[in-house]
Amino acid sequence: MTAPRSWKRIQSATAESVRVFIADLGNGLLAVSHNSLAVIGLAVLSVTFVLGGRADVRGLLEERALDWLVERQEARTAASSQLEEPSLLAQGDFSAVDRATAVDPSELNRQQAAVAQWLSRRYKVAPEPVGRLVQESWSLGQRVGLEPTLILAIIAIESSFNPFAQSAVGAQGLMQVLTRVHDDKYVAFGGNHAAFDPLTNLRVGVQVLKDCIAKAGSVEGGLRHYVGAANLASDGGYAFKVLSEQEFLQQLIKGRSVPVTARLPVPPVSVPQETPAPTLNTPVSQGGRPSASNRVSPVLQSRPDRVAALSY
Repeated sequence: MTAPRSWKRIQSATAESVRVFIADLGNGLLAVSHNSLAVIGLAVLSVTFVLGGRADVRGLLEERALDWLVERQEARTAASSQLEEPSLLAQGDFSAVDRATAVDPSELNRQQAAVAQWLSRRYKVAPEPVGRLVQESWSLGQRVGLEPTLILAIIAIESSFNPFAQSAVGAQGLMQVLTRVHDDKYVAFGGNHAAFDPLTNLRVGVQVLKDCIAKAGSVEGGLRHYVGAANLASDGGYAFKVLSEQEFLQQLIKGRSVPVTARLPVPPVSVPQETPAPTLNTPVSQGGRPSASNRVSPVLQSRPDRVAALSY
Protein backbone atom coordinates (compact mmCIF):
# COMPACT_ATOMS: atom_id res chain seq x y z
CA MET A 1 0.00 0.00 0.00
CA THR A 2 2.92 2.34 0.66
CA ALA A 3 4.55 1.96 -2.76
CA PRO A 4 1.51 2.93 -4.86
CA ARG A 5 0.86 6.00 -2.79
CA SER A 6 4.45 7.14 -3.15
CA TRP A 7 4.24 6.67 -6.94
CA LYS A 8 1.11 8.78 -7.13
CA ARG A 9 2.75 11.55 -5.13
CA ILE A 10 5.71 11.50 -7.49
CA GLN A 11 3.45 11.75 -10.55
CA SER A 12 1.46 14.58 -9.01
CA ALA A 13 4.61 16.48 -8.08
CA THR A 14 6.03 16.01 -11.58
CA ALA A 15 2.85 17.21 -13.24
CA GLU A 16 2.74 20.24 -11.00
CA SER A 17 6.36 21.07 -11.84
CA VAL A 18 5.72 20.79 -15.57
CA ARG A 19 2.63 23.01 -15.28
CA VAL A 20 4.54 25.63 -13.32
CA PHE A 21 7.41 25.50 -15.86
CA ILE A 22 5.09 25.98 -18.83
CA ALA A 23 3.26 28.80 -17.07
CA ASP A 24 6.51 30.54 -16.19
CA LEU A 25 7.82 30.07 -19.74
CA GLY A 26 4.63 31.52 -21.24
CA ASN A 27 4.69 34.49 -18.91
CA GLY A 28 8.32 35.07 -19.71
CA LEU A 29 7.74 34.98 -23.47
CA LEU A 30 4.77 37.31 -23.10
CA ALA A 31 6.82 39.75 -21.07
CA VAL A 32 9.66 39.60 -23.59
CA SER A 33 7.22 40.16 -26.48
CA HIS A 34 5.65 43.14 -24.75
CA ASN A 35 9.05 44.62 -24.04
CA SER A 36 10.24 43.97 -27.61
CA LEU A 37 7.15 45.58 -29.12
CA ALA A 38 7.58 48.53 -26.83
CA VAL A 39 11.19 48.89 -27.89
CA ILE A 40 10.27 48.60 -31.59
CA GLY A 41 7.47 51.14 -31.18
CA LEU A 42 9.80 53.56 -29.47
CA ALA A 43 12.37 53.06 -32.22
CA VAL A 44 9.76 53.69 -34.93
CA LEU A 45 8.54 56.82 -33.21
CA SER A 46 12.07 58.06 -32.78
CA VAL A 47 12.90 57.46 -36.45
CA THR A 48 9.62 59.09 -37.50
CA PHE A 49 10.30 62.18 -35.47
CA VAL A 50 13.85 62.37 -36.74
CA LEU A 51 12.93 61.86 -40.41
CA GLY A 52 9.86 64.07 -40.15
CA GLY A 53 12.04 66.94 -39.21
CA ARG A 54 14.31 66.52 -42.25
CA ALA A 55 12.62 67.34 -45.55
CA ASP A 56 15.53 66.03 -47.65
CA VAL A 57 15.45 62.61 -46.05
CA ARG A 58 11.66 62.46 -46.27
CA GLY A 59 11.75 63.41 -49.96
CA LEU A 60 14.38 60.79 -50.70
CA LEU A 61 12.33 58.07 -49.03
CA GLU A 62 9.19 59.11 -50.92
CA GLU A 63 11.09 59.08 -54.21
CA ARG A 64 12.50 55.61 -53.53
CA ALA A 65 9.04 54.33 -52.60
CA LEU A 66 7.49 55.84 -55.73
CA ASP A 67 10.18 54.36 -57.98
CA TRP A 68 9.59 50.96 -56.43
CA LEU A 69 5.83 51.17 -57.02
CA VAL A 70 6.31 52.33 -60.64
CA GLU A 71 8.73 49.48 -61.36
CA ARG A 72 6.24 46.96 -60.00
CA GLN A 73 3.42 48.44 -62.11
CA GLU A 74 5.53 48.39 -65.29
CA ALA A 75 6.58 44.82 -64.65
CA ARG A 76 2.95 43.80 -64.12
CA THR A 77 1.84 45.63 -67.31
CA ALA A 78 4.62 44.05 -69.38
CA ALA A 79 3.72 40.59 -68.12
CA SER A 80 0.03 41.05 -68.95
CA SER A 81 0.76 42.51 -72.42
CA GLN A 82 2.76 39.41 -73.32
CA LEU A 83 -0.25 37.26 -72.57
CA GLU A 84 -2.79 39.41 -74.44
CA GLU A 85 -3.11 39.85 -78.21
CA PRO A 86 -2.06 43.24 -79.62
CA SER A 87 -4.94 45.72 -79.73
CA LEU A 88 -5.69 47.96 -82.71
CA LEU A 89 -6.99 50.53 -80.25
CA ALA A 90 -3.75 50.78 -78.26
CA GLN A 91 -2.55 53.68 -80.39
CA GLY A 92 -5.53 56.04 -80.39
CA ASP A 93 -5.97 58.96 -82.77
CA PHE A 94 -8.01 61.72 -81.20
CA SER A 95 -7.93 63.73 -84.45
CA ALA A 96 -10.06 61.11 -86.22
CA VAL A 97 -13.28 62.78 -85.10
CA ASP A 98 -12.14 66.02 -86.75
CA ARG A 99 -11.68 64.23 -90.08
CA ALA A 100 -15.11 62.61 -89.98
CA THR A 101 -17.66 64.11 -92.38
CA ALA A 102 -20.43 64.37 -89.83
CA VAL A 103 -22.40 66.90 -87.84
CA ASP A 104 -24.99 66.63 -85.09
CA PRO A 105 -28.41 67.21 -86.75
CA SER A 106 -29.37 69.36 -83.76
CA GLU A 107 -26.83 71.94 -84.96
CA LEU A 108 -28.78 72.45 -88.23
CA ASN A 109 -31.57 74.92 -88.68
CA ARG A 110 -35.14 73.71 -89.04
CA GLN A 111 -35.15 73.47 -92.84
CA GLN A 112 -31.75 71.76 -93.05
CA ALA A 113 -32.66 69.31 -90.28
CA ALA A 114 -35.92 68.37 -92.02
CA VAL A 115 -34.10 67.72 -95.30
CA ALA A 116 -31.30 65.77 -93.61
CA GLN A 117 -33.66 63.51 -91.66
CA TRP A 118 -35.78 62.81 -94.75
CA LEU A 119 -32.75 61.98 -96.93
CA SER A 120 -31.32 59.80 -94.15
CA ARG A 121 -34.45 57.68 -93.99
CA ARG A 122 -35.05 57.64 -97.75
CA TYR A 123 -31.55 56.47 -98.70
CA LYS A 124 -30.81 54.51 -95.51
CA VAL A 125 -27.71 56.41 -94.49
CA ALA A 126 -26.72 57.90 -91.14
CA PRO A 127 -28.16 61.36 -90.39
CA GLU A 128 -24.82 62.77 -89.17
CA PRO A 129 -22.90 62.57 -92.49
CA VAL A 130 -26.02 63.52 -94.46
CA GLY A 131 -26.45 66.51 -92.17
CA ARG A 132 -22.90 67.60 -92.95
CA LEU A 133 -23.57 67.32 -96.70
CA VAL A 134 -26.80 69.29 -96.32
CA GLN A 135 -24.92 71.96 -94.39
CA GLU A 136 -22.20 72.15 -97.05
CA SER A 137 -24.76 72.24 -99.87
CA TRP A 138 -26.42 75.26 -98.26
CA SER A 139 -23.05 76.99 -97.94
CA LEU A 140 -21.96 76.21 -101.51
CA GLY A 141 -25.36 77.13 -102.92
CA GLN A 142 -25.16 80.60 -101.38
CA ARG A 143 -21.64 81.10 -102.72
CA VAL A 144 -22.32 80.12 -106.34
CA GLY A 145 -25.98 81.08 -106.61
CA LEU A 146 -27.50 77.58 -106.86
CA GLU A 147 -30.38 76.07 -104.96
CA PRO A 148 -28.99 73.70 -102.31
CA THR A 149 -31.92 71.38 -102.96
CA LEU A 150 -30.76 71.06 -106.58
CA ILE A 151 -27.29 69.99 -105.41
CA LEU A 152 -28.74 67.45 -103.00
CA ALA A 153 -31.15 66.13 -105.65
CA ILE A 154 -28.23 65.48 -108.01
CA ILE A 155 -26.39 63.57 -105.26
CA ALA A 156 -29.51 61.51 -104.63
CA ILE A 157 -30.01 60.58 -108.28
CA GLU A 158 -26.32 60.11 -109.08
CA SER A 159 -25.02 58.09 -106.10
CA SER A 160 -27.79 57.70 -103.50
CA PHE A 161 -25.34 59.38 -101.07
CA ASN A 162 -22.65 56.73 -101.52
CA PRO A 163 -19.31 58.62 -101.50
CA PHE A 164 -17.50 55.61 -103.00
CA ALA A 165 -19.82 55.04 -105.96
CA GLN A 166 -18.30 54.57 -109.40
CA SER A 167 -20.02 54.11 -112.73
CA ALA A 168 -18.99 51.86 -115.59
CA VAL A 169 -17.40 54.80 -117.40
CA GLY A 170 -15.45 56.10 -114.39
CA ALA A 171 -17.75 58.71 -112.86
CA GLN A 172 -16.84 58.75 -109.19
CA GLY A 173 -18.06 59.88 -105.81
CA LEU A 174 -21.19 61.57 -104.55
CA MET A 175 -21.84 63.68 -107.63
CA GLN A 176 -20.40 61.15 -110.10
CA VAL A 177 -17.95 63.55 -111.70
CA LEU A 178 -15.71 62.06 -114.36
CA THR A 179 -12.39 62.31 -112.55
CA ARG A 180 -10.27 61.77 -115.64
CA VAL A 181 -12.03 64.65 -117.40
CA HIS A 182 -11.92 67.07 -114.47
CA ASP A 183 -8.64 65.99 -112.90
CA ASP A 184 -7.40 69.59 -113.02
CA LYS A 185 -10.08 70.54 -110.49
CA TYR A 186 -8.67 68.04 -107.99
CA VAL A 187 -5.14 69.47 -108.09
CA ALA A 188 -5.98 71.94 -105.33
CA PHE A 189 -7.13 69.02 -103.15
CA GLY A 190 -4.03 66.87 -103.59
CA GLY A 191 -4.95 64.71 -106.59
CA ASN A 192 -7.62 62.50 -108.08
CA HIS A 193 -8.03 60.33 -104.99
CA ALA A 194 -9.72 63.30 -103.37
CA ALA A 195 -12.73 62.41 -105.51
CA PHE A 196 -13.67 59.94 -102.77
CA ASP A 197 -13.62 62.60 -100.07
CA PRO A 198 -17.30 63.58 -99.75
CA LEU A 199 -16.80 67.31 -99.29
CA THR A 200 -14.17 67.58 -102.03
CA ASN A 201 -16.33 65.68 -104.52
CA LEU A 202 -19.26 67.89 -103.58
CA ARG A 203 -17.29 71.08 -104.20
CA VAL A 204 -15.89 69.90 -107.52
CA GLY A 205 -19.30 68.65 -108.63
CA VAL A 206 -20.96 71.96 -107.77
CA GLN A 207 -18.32 73.83 -109.77
CA VAL A 208 -18.92 71.56 -112.77
CA LEU A 209 -22.68 71.99 -112.41
CA LYS A 210 -22.39 75.77 -112.24
CA ASP A 211 -20.28 75.83 -115.40
CA CYS A 212 -22.74 73.53 -117.20
CA ILE A 213 -25.71 75.74 -116.31
CA ALA A 214 -23.81 78.85 -117.39
CA LYS A 215 -22.94 77.19 -120.69
CA ALA A 216 -26.49 75.96 -121.36
CA GLY A 217 -28.28 79.07 -120.13
CA SER A 218 -30.82 77.16 -118.00
CA VAL A 219 -30.96 74.64 -115.16
CA GLU A 220 -32.56 71.95 -117.28
CA GLY A 221 -30.10 72.50 -120.08
CA GLY A 222 -27.25 72.51 -117.57
CA LEU A 223 -28.39 69.13 -116.26
CA ARG A 224 -28.29 67.76 -119.80
CA HIS A 225 -24.73 69.02 -120.12
CA TYR A 226 -23.87 67.63 -116.69
CA VAL A 227 -25.01 64.13 -117.59
CA GLY A 228 -23.31 64.26 -120.97
CA ALA A 229 -26.45 64.36 -123.07
CA ALA A 230 -26.13 67.84 -124.51
CA ASN A 231 -25.73 66.47 -128.05
CA LEU A 232 -28.31 63.71 -127.69
CA ALA A 233 -31.98 63.72 -128.57
CA SER A 234 -32.82 62.62 -125.01
CA ASP A 235 -31.11 62.57 -121.63
CA GLY A 236 -32.99 59.44 -120.58
CA GLY A 237 -35.17 61.40 -118.19
CA TYR A 238 -32.20 62.49 -116.08
CA ALA A 239 -33.15 66.17 -115.75
CA PHE A 240 -36.76 65.21 -115.02
CA LYS A 241 -35.66 62.88 -112.20
CA VAL A 242 -33.37 65.47 -110.63
CA LEU A 243 -35.99 68.21 -110.75
CA SER A 244 -38.64 65.86 -109.35
CA GLU A 245 -36.39 64.92 -106.44
CA GLN A 246 -35.68 68.60 -105.88
CA GLU A 247 -39.41 69.24 -105.71
CA PHE A 248 -39.68 66.76 -102.82
CA LEU A 249 -36.97 68.68 -100.96
CA GLN A 250 -38.63 72.01 -101.68
CA GLN A 251 -41.86 70.69 -100.17
CA LEU A 252 -39.95 69.71 -97.00
CA ILE A 253 -38.47 73.20 -96.73
CA LYS A 254 -42.00 74.63 -96.90
CA GLY A 255 -42.95 72.46 -93.92
CA ARG A 256 -45.02 69.97 -95.84
CA SER A 257 -44.94 66.22 -95.29
CA VAL A 258 -43.40 64.04 -97.96
CA PRO A 259 -43.33 60.23 -97.55
CA VAL A 260 -39.81 58.79 -97.65
CA THR A 261 -41.18 56.13 -99.99
CA ALA A 262 -42.45 58.70 -102.49
CA ARG A 263 -41.69 57.55 -106.00
CA LEU A 264 -40.36 59.78 -108.72
CA PRO A 265 -42.92 60.40 -111.45
CA VAL A 266 -42.40 58.71 -114.78
CA PRO A 267 -40.66 61.07 -117.21
CA PRO A 268 -42.58 61.91 -120.35
CA VAL A 269 -41.68 59.81 -123.34
CA SER A 270 -40.21 61.80 -126.18
CA VAL A 271 -40.54 60.28 -129.62
CA PRO A 272 -37.34 60.95 -131.56
CA GLN A 273 -37.76 62.24 -135.04
CA GLU A 274 -36.68 59.90 -137.77
CA THR A 275 -33.59 60.99 -139.62
CA PRO A 276 -33.80 60.33 -143.37
CA ALA A 277 -31.15 58.04 -144.74
CA PRO A 278 -28.39 59.72 -146.77
CA THR A 279 -29.07 59.91 -150.46
CA LEU A 280 -27.07 61.13 -153.34
CA ASN A 281 -28.72 64.52 -152.94
CA THR A 282 -28.04 64.69 -149.17
CA PRO A 283 -24.86 66.60 -148.32
CA VAL A 284 -22.53 64.48 -146.20
CA SER A 285 -18.92 64.74 -145.17
CA GLN A 286 -16.00 62.36 -145.42
CA GLY A 287 -17.11 60.47 -148.49
CA GLY A 288 -20.70 59.80 -147.57
CA ARG A 289 -20.22 59.20 -143.75
CA PRO A 290 -21.56 61.59 -141.13
CA SER A 291 -18.93 63.95 -139.73
CA ALA A 292 -17.34 63.26 -136.34
CA SER A 293 -19.33 66.06 -134.74
CA ASN A 294 -22.59 64.37 -135.74
CA ARG A 295 -21.69 60.84 -134.65
CA VAL A 296 -22.85 59.78 -131.18
CA SER A 297 -20.82 57.42 -129.05
CA PRO A 298 -22.57 54.09 -128.36
CA VAL A 299 -21.64 54.53 -124.65
CA LEU A 300 -23.52 57.81 -124.50
CA GLN A 301 -26.51 56.27 -126.21
CA SER A 302 -26.71 53.34 -123.82
CA ARG A 303 -25.87 55.04 -120.50
CA PRO A 304 -26.47 58.79 -120.71
CA ASP A 305 -27.15 58.97 -116.97
CA ARG A 306 -23.69 57.74 -116.01
CA VAL A 307 -21.38 59.94 -118.07
CA ALA A 308 -21.57 63.15 -116.06
CA ALA A 309 -20.09 66.13 -117.82
CA LEU A 310 -18.50 64.03 -120.56
CA SER A 311 -19.42 66.60 -123.17
CA TYR A 312 -18.44 69.50 -120.94
